[in-house]
Amino acid sequence: MRTLLERCIEEDGGLQGDVTTNSIIAPEMRGQFALHVRSQGTIAGLDPIAEVIDVFGDVSMSLIHHDGDEVCDENIAVLKGSVQAILLAERTILNIICYASGVATRTRQFVDAVAGTNCKICDTRKTTPGLRVLDKYAVVCGGGTSHRIGLHDAALYKDNHLSTLVDFSNELSVAMSNVKAMNDVQFVEIEVDTIEQLEKVLLLSVDIILLDNMPPEVLKQAVRLRDASESSPLLEASGGINLETVRSIAETGVDRISIGGLTHQSTWLDVGLDAIDA
Repeated sequence: MRTLLERCIEEDGGLQGDVTTNSIIAPEMRGQFALHVRSQGTIAGLDPIAEVIDVFGDVSMSLIHHDGDEVCDENIAVLKGSVQAILLAERTILNIICYASGVATRTRQFVDAVAGTNCKICDTRKTTPGLRVLDKYAVVCGGGTSHRIGLHDAALYKDNHLSTLVDFSNELSVAMSNVKAMNDVQFVEIEVDTIEQLEKVLLLSVDIILLDNMPPEVLKQAVRLRDASESSPLLEASGGINLETVRSIAETGVDRISIGGLTHQSTWLDVGLDAIDA
C-alpha cells in the first residue's frame, strides 16, 4: 500500500506541489475531515491506508469502521492534521477506497447470493493492471476467496496448455509431478470443457478441476461423476456467471465458482471527504 500511495502521489503531481491548495491554505493551518460513505456497500482499502498514512506527511487517520464492514451513509474514518497534507491525500485516498470498496461490495452480492450452499466465490487473474493485490484483498474483504495470486503460486493447466499434448494423460501426469517437485504451489488445477475430458482428468492426481462454460445440467453430471470416482478433487465452475445465474450454479454441488466480473465489472462505491468541526 505504501508503494501504491507513493505512485499515486507522483501520478497526481503531488511531488511537484499542490498549486491550488498551497496558494490558498497556509502551511500552519490544521483541521479534520471525515471520510463519508454516501451509499451502501462493503468497505475495503481503509485499514492498509491507515497503516501507512504517514506517506502524506503530517496526517493521522482514526478508523470508525474497518475493511469488510457493511456501511450505509455514514462516516468510516477521520483525518486530522495539516490541511495542506490532507488535501494532497484526498483524491488518492478516495480513489483507492471507492475502487476497492466497489470490488468488495460486488463480491458480497455474489457471496450473499449463494448463502446456504457450500460453494465459495473466487476471483480470477482478470484484475486491473498494477492493482492485483488490491483487487484480491478487496475480494476477501467482500467475503470471497482469493484464487492464485499469479503465475508463480499455483499451477492451472488451461485449454491452450493442453492443446499441444499428444498423450494427454501421460504428459499431463509428468507435468504435474514436475511442477510439484520444482515449485512451492498451493494447488494444481486442470481446466476441462467436456464430460469426456473430465473422465480422463478424474483418473489423475489433481487438486481442482475447472469446469469451463458448462450449463447446470452438465455441472450436476460432473458432480455425480466426481462423487462416484476414487478421487475427490474440488470442482470449480467458471464462464459467463452473473448474479442471476450464480445461485443455480452453486446448487449443482460444485465447490467453487470463479468470476472475473468481481473485479472488472464492479462499480465504485460513493465515498467523499467532508470538513468537520474539531
